[in-house]
Amino acid sequence: MIVLDNVSKTYRTWRGPGVRAVSNVTLEIARGEVVGIAGPNGAGKSTLIAMLLGMLSPDEGRLTIDGVAPRAYVERNGVAYLPELMTWPLTWRTDEALRRMAILAGIPADRRRAEVDRVIDAVGIGEHRRKRLKALSKGNLQRVGLAHALLTDRAMVIFDEPTHGLDPVWTARFRDIVAGIRRADRAVLIASHNLDELERLCDRVAIVDRGAIQRVVEVRGGAGITAPRRWRIRVTQAPDAVAAAFPGAVINGPDIECTADVAGLNAGLAAAITAGALVTAVGPSESSLEEAFRSAVTAR
Repeated sequence: MIVLDNVSKTYRTWRGPGVRAVSNVTLEIARGEVVGIAGPNGAGKSTLIAMLLGMLSPDEGRLTIDGVAPRAYVERNGVAYLPELMTWPLTWRTDEALRRMAILAGIPADRRRAEVDRVIDAVGIGEHRRKRLKALSKGNLQRVGLAHALLTDRAMVIFDEPTHGLDPVWTARFRDIVAGIRRADRAVLIASHNLDELERLCDRVAIVDRGAIQRVVEVRGGAGITAPRRWRIRVTQAPDAVAAAFPGAVINGPDIECTADVAGLNAGLAAAITAGALVTAVGPSESSLEEAFRSAVTAR
């Protein structure tokens, strides 16, 4: 559905050579996929999103959505979009803001109230529907923005830092919302600094740094689980037996950190337990996405 082929964007200045914000990005996003974009501040994520929305045009390369330029696609089909920062007039009431957005989205008059009620219920802000936006907390204001993104039935959905300001309960609820909008005919793009959320929500995550895609990580279905990774093993007895089973292991109080693939981990644990170790917990020191992110953005 979305094709970026060697896309680049440079911000021109009156003086100097300009700033290259995006450099030779190639990526395809198919219908039915949920794809994440992760990267440090200034990596080029916002510029990529602006080009996908048709707000900016690439200087080089080709960017299409369903075979047409993004601006033409958005004008013809629309897009569900949650920006990182909402900039609505804060004197509007919650339901009023959503009703106005429904008008702009072209929702027929006889359906507007029902659609506004639906999204208010979906994001749990019924008790705030008559409040002015300036009276809402940061998290509740973010939920209003999420409600806006859910007002229309679009084939392309873009969330920019969607869990920013949400409490842990609503961060978890957001996962349910994404699961609910995943469809075979829809592409969903999520830009976020929250690597744990991206790993839970996405099929693939593109790691962006210095304007370029450094790596695309498959995260759906435990991709890459057989590769060696760093593990943390907690014991209450015989930590030396665990350390002896994993060359290069480091003992840190009740925890032992080691590197192994899944088969090596199981073999080492079996040997350690036979030697008298009492293991109470085993888990990765960091997620596979965190490992890939750290490797990609520090390899300069």
